[in-house]
Amino acid sequence: MSGKPRAYYLLTALALACLLAGGCGPKAIEGKGDPRAATGLIEERLGVKVEGLRLVAAGYMVDFRYRVLDPEKAAPLQDKRERAYLIDEATGRAFVVPRPAKVGELRQAVFNSPPVVGKTYSIIFANPGRAMKKGATASIVIGGFRAEGLIIE
Repeated sequence: MSGKPRAYYLLTALALACLLAGGCGPKAIEGKGDPRAATGLIEERLGVKVEGLRLVAAGYMVDFRYRVLDPEKAAPLQDKRERAYLIDEATGRAFVVPRPAKVGELRQAVFNSPPVVGKTYSIIFANPGRAMKKGATASIVIGGFRAEGLIIE
C-alpha cells in the first residue's frame, strides 16, 4: 500500500459498500438518464442549482459548483460533519474531497450559519489517475442526499 494506513482503505471500502448497498439511506434524486430532469429534481428537493461538474487541475480533480436557491433545503450540503463523495455511475467508484495539510478540506461550508441565497459554493473532489472523464455520469452524495445523473463537462 502506498503510504496510507490500511484503515484508510478499509474505511473507504466500507463507506462505498454502504452507499452502493443503499444502507446509508440517501434520498436518490435521479433524472432517468435525462440531465435536465435530474437538474430540475435537484433544484426542487435540495434547494440548489447545479452550476457545473467540471474537470480541473489537468483532469486530476473534479469541481462541483452549486448555487443556493433555498437555504433551508441546502443546509445539509453545507454540513462539514457529513462526508461528500463523487460516485462514478459506470463503475461505482467513490472519490473523496482532499484535505491538504496546509489548506484543509477543499469544500466551502459555513459553520453555524445557513447558506446564502444566490451564492455559489464549490466542492473539489480528487480524481486520481484521471479516472473520471469528460462526458461521464456521476452522483454526488453528501450525508443523506444523493444527486444522480450529473454529467461531467
